[in-house]
Amino acid sequence: MSGAFQIRGGQRLSGEITPQGAKNEALQILCAVLLTDEEVRIKNIPDIQDINKLIEILANIGVKVKKNGKGDYTFKADDLNFDYTKSKEFKKDGTKLRGSVMLLGPMLSRFKEAYMPTPGGDKIGRRRLDTHFQGFVEMGAEFHFDEEEYFYTLKAKELNGKFILLEEASVTGTANIIMAAVLAKGKTRIYNAACEPYLQQLCKMLNRMGAQISGIGSNLLTIEGVTHLHGTEHTMLPDMIEIGSWIGLAAMTKSEITIKNVNWNQLGVIPSTFRKLGIQLEKSNDDIYIPSQEHYKVQKFIDGSILTVSDAPWPGFTPDLLSIVLVVATQAKGSVLIHQKMFESRLFFVDKLIDMGAQIILCDPHRATVIGLNHEIPLRGTVMTSPDIRAGNALLIAALSAEGQSIIHNIEQIDRGYEDIDNRLRSIGANIMRI
Repeated sequence: MSGAFQIRGGQRLSGEITPQGAKNEALQILCAVLLTDEEVRIKNIPDIQDINKLIEILANIGVKVKKNGKGDYTFKADDLNFDYTKSKEFKKDGTKLRGSVMLLGPMLSRFKEAYMPTPGGDKIGRRRLDTHFQGFVEMGAEFHFDEEEYFYTLKAKELNGKFILLEEASVTGTANIIMAAVLAKGKTRIYNAACEPYLQQLCKMLNRMGAQISGIGSNLLTIEGVTHLHGTEHTMLPDMIEIGSWIGLAAMTKSEITIKNVNWNQLGVIPSTFRKLGIQLEKSNDDIYIPSQEHYKVQKFIDGSILTVSDAPWPGFTPDLLSIVLVVATQAKGSVLIHQKMFESRLFFVDKLIDMGAQIILCDPHRATVIGLNHEIPLRGTVMTSPDIRAGNALLIAALSAEGQSIIHNIEQIDRGYEDIDNRLRSIGANIMRI
């Protein structure tokens, strides 16, 4: 459902907000249901476009999908229609969603062949898939890319365990290779593996299904291939990108907000990064409590130099929250250098913030210096367009803090990643309407 959000900003919010299930975890976990012919029940699945598209693709491949309740589904992949993956429809459906690339590992694992159109998704520069294919090829798959059709084909007589050194710690790449390796012959070791909490969740779920994966949470995973996996139940973690977004929202709107059930021990450096910007946040059981603050002052480094916030693979700071930190910095007391190392062209949305009155110097496509206004000059409402999921949410937070009215177009880019976001924000007092 496309359209626009109309937002009247400058209002203090208050109350409790519960984060949705983790989008990036759901994309991996849902692909893993293909690895067994038994029932897999998954709970806390976010009701968002990217996930619903993937569930639709699974149903088209022949997975039996049963909805038990909100965010609670049972999947059974016992009688699959493999021809669909070679069809024109799949070429169309698969391109709409970057997460669909993680279907390759399970398909190759179970059927010894897999097909995939070049996946779509966000416009945040080139996101290469070489890492995935190198892993498959090392395990014995033959790889073909049809340049006219933009279509990948993988085939393997059998997959054999190997020592695989990834050239980058790609989350989806690691997930894909794990899913191919659990049913392969012999032992696979993946070094420079991604170690995100969501990937740890995938490994734990696979182990409950009978896989033998050790080294979970480290960058060296060892997988002893097994011949068969059985069914299981799994519950998603809360979405840490949402959690970080609501911390930023509270600070920008001087609001008192409690973020419920955040799974603190899986948040890594997210809380401490926001504290460096001067934001007070407290742990209360498994919630984050953020008191209302008139001002927040950026900490400098010990030697007095300007604070730099940059992204890095987990357990570093996630690139998906840099846009939120950038927005929050616009109203801090002090200056911050934001350094986006992992993706290109993710900082171009700062133009919109400059239109709203923010003091930002875009140094180059990867770095922006933000000079905080200390809430002395509020941002001004404006009309803007959401470029990608994460920047869309950052602009939404800017608009909620700004004086006057803002309109955000292309909000399907926000709906792709955030469930029912307007209603959830209204419940804590935000003035936001879909138009």
